[in-house]
Formats: sequence, structure tokens, C-alpha cells
Amino acid sequence: MKKVYLASPYTNGDTGYNVGRAIEVADLLADMGFAVYCPHLTHFWHIMFPRPYEFWLEMDKEFLLCCDCVLRLAGDSSGADAEVELAREKGIPVFYNIQDIE
Repeated sequence: MKKVYLASPYTNGDTGYNVGRAIEVADLLADMGFAVYCPHLTHFWHIMFPRPYEFWLEMDKEFLLCCDCVLRLAGDSSGADAEVELAREKGIPVFYNIQDIE
């Protein structure tokens, strides 16, 4: 099963909308047969047990490095841009359209 890392805005704009949008795309990817790492799901963990922002970034980085590709959703996000940069540095393909992953 191909592992897809989902990179998209989280804190820029409406966080609730961003989380919901990421989960919707993650669900579509799961329906397509992919194993998806959706870092936005840690939003709920953070609500219950807050941790420093850097903790989440480091954990997400570790999961990104285990993935076969990255799907970058549209929207301004320095965090998602950094994830794309890391993926490219490590030779992990980056896609901008869900249909291109197939």
C-alpha cells in the first residue's frame, strides 16, 4: 500500500475548516487504496494534551520521511511549503493534484 503524506494549511486561516478539508481529502485517498498520514488529526490530540508547536513539526517530519509521496493541497502555508521542500530534498515525489497520484 502506497503511503501518502498530506501537506496543507493548518494555522493559516480557519483552523477548523483546514482540519476538515484535510480529513476529507485523506478519506478520498483512503478510498483510493492509499495509507494516508494526515498531520491535521493531531489537532485533536493537541486539544486534549497541548504540546509545543515544534513537537508536532518534528513528529510530522519523521512520518513524512516514511512516506512514498506528498500531496500538497492549495493554500498559503509556510509549514506545508517546508514539508514540500524536505520531501524534494529527500527525493520524495510531490503531487499537487489527487488524480496525479494514481
